[in-house]
Formats: sequence, C-alpha cells, structure tokens
Amino acid sequence: MYLGAHLSSAGGIHTAVDRAEAIGAESLQVFTQSPRQWRPTNHDPATFDRFRARREEVGLQGVLCHALYLCNFAASDDAIYEKSVTALRTTMEVACGIGADAVVFHVGSHLGAGFDKGLEKVLPAIEQVLELCNDTTWLLMENSAGAGGTIGRSVEELATIYERLDRHPRLGICLDSCHLYVSGVDITDRGQLDALLDDVDDAVGLDRLRALHVNDSAAPLGSNRDRHANIGDGVLGEELGVFLGHPRLQGLPAVLEVEGKDKKGPDKEQIDLAKGIWLRARSAGDSAL
Repeated sequence: MYLGAHLSSAGGIHTAVDRAEAIGAESLQVFTQSPRQWRPTNHDPATFDRFRARREEVGLQGVLCHALYLCNFAASDDAIYEKSVTALRTTMEVACGIGADAVVFHVGSHLGAGFDKGLEKVLPAIEQVLELCNDTTWLLMENSAGAGGTIGRSVEELATIYERLDRHPRLGICLDSCHLYVSGVDITDRGQLDALLDDVDDAVGLDRLRALHVNDSAAPLGSNRDRHANIGDGVLGEELGVFLGHPRLQGLPAVLEVEGKDKKGPDKEQIDLAKGIWLRARSAGDSAL
C-alpha cells in the first residue's frame, strides 16, 4: 500500500511533490484549483513538466487529482450543473497534463428528485469527461457519505452508473474508509469488509478499484455524517488496520485527507501513524497464515 496525503499545491502544482517528499508520502492527491471557488487556476504549462520530473525523482507510486467539492452532477439548477461539468473537465485536463493516475470525484446529490432522475444528468456529464481520459489517467467515482439524496453511498449505486456507462475502460472507483463506516459498513469487522469487497468484485471488478482514501472517523457507525478525524484520534483508531491491512487492498495509492495536528493538512506524523497501523496489521496477518 502506497500511503500518501492530500497536499497543497500553493506556489505551483509541482510544489505538491516537494511537500510529499518532505513528509515521506508514497502517493499524492491535489486540487487543481482552489476548492472554494469555481474559477480555474491558470497553470503555467512548464509546471506540468516540472511535476512529472519531480514525481519521477521522488518515486511517487500514485498521483490523484480531486475534483471540487462544489460540483453536483445531478443538480437540477442548470447553472450549477454547467459549472460542475466545466470544473471536472478542467480538472481532468490538468490531471492529464501532469500525468496523474486518476481524477477522483463525488457524483453529487439528486436533492430529492430520486436516483433515476439524478442519473439523467449524471450520465451525460461523466460521458463528457471520460472522453478526455487516456490510458494513464482514469476517472474514479468515490463512495460518498451523507443522508438524503446523496448519490454513490453504496456499491450498488456506483455499479449502476458503471453499467449505464457501458463499463467504460477508464472508469473506476475510489473507496473512502470514513465514508464506508458512516454509511453503515463496519470496516473494523473483517467479515463485513470481505463482504463489501466481494460486492465490489462482483459489481465492477476489483481491478476497477484504483485508489483509497484513508481517514479515521469522528462520527459513529451508520451516522451518515462525513466527519474525518486524524489517524488514531477517531472512533476507528487502531482498528483502521483491518482496512489498511486487507490483502485485497494492497498495491494501491492510499491517501490521507485529515487536518493534521496543526490543522494545515496531513503531515509526517499522520503518515507515520498510518504506516504504523498498516505495518502492525500486515504483520498480524502474516503471523496468522
């Protein structure tokens, strides 16, 4: 497992690789523009080449770009919908420019209109962005948390989108440990995690699982509240190792999206804590064989 972090790209997108190297991250996730506004960043193309070169030097095993949280691809408001599609297209263009492995996005919410109605907007939006993908850079649907009209809380919903898009060869998924837990999947229970991964394999194929988000949870099981906690400080604690150490989840980029002790994002301490839990879980698993 290639443990890494979502890090700032302030000062040029290539600087995120420097920050990854400084904290011992093996993978990296970035926003390609400010997550708080629709206006895209005007990147200097030279920073794309610098990013690729620095990634090679540092040896990052996975690079992800995360779409804006503002996006809602099931929005009934035409202005929000168009802004969402444009933002995701822009994110994919930058991701291809830096040679990222994938763009991760949340599908959004149908806001009470119903899943089927939401799909009428979601499917053409995703189709547009899939046209921009290449063999290196995929598009990954992330499982979501939250109540109400949120789309993508279950493997079944993600699989339905996957099937309706004709199992596109560059469409995959990203699983978030916190989102799974607050959506009712107890990832600290090996049996439940096994069952979930069986469902993923049956519905879309484990080869389509291309990335993980590693977050402790500040909210209880099944609460539908998306509240990340620093590694070891939430309700998962050491039992996050059941997720981190699972044999079927190895070999993937696994990115931390936590605030860190100084509330400036994941830091070396958080990476080291996650690696410690992973190593202990893997060691316990090897001993049981």
